[in-house]
Amino acid sequence: MFANLLRVITGQPAANYEHSFVQDVQAAERPPRNRRVERFILAGWLLIVAKSFLVIWAVEKYHLNFNADWIIVPTVLAAGLCTFVYFRRD
Repeated sequence: MFANLLRVITGQPAANYEHSFVQDVQAAERPPRNRRVERFILAGWLLIVAKSFLVIWAVEKYHLNFNADWIIVPTVLAAGLCTFVYFRRD
């Protein structure tokens, strides 16, 4: 690190300066989507929707002293993060 800093300060080019650059780039294709995993994600989202309605119903029916969003929002955020990571994978 300090050798490179001294080279920058003194203005002397490196001996292998021309060989330091990228010569070739090859991009690999994205792996195909796994339909089984996508169905699993869809089933998970459907369960989250069912759970959300169940939580809303239970909070209203039993007059609980908290907002149903305290349960629903973290669940949706975590599932959204997992779904986002799957679809944006490399």
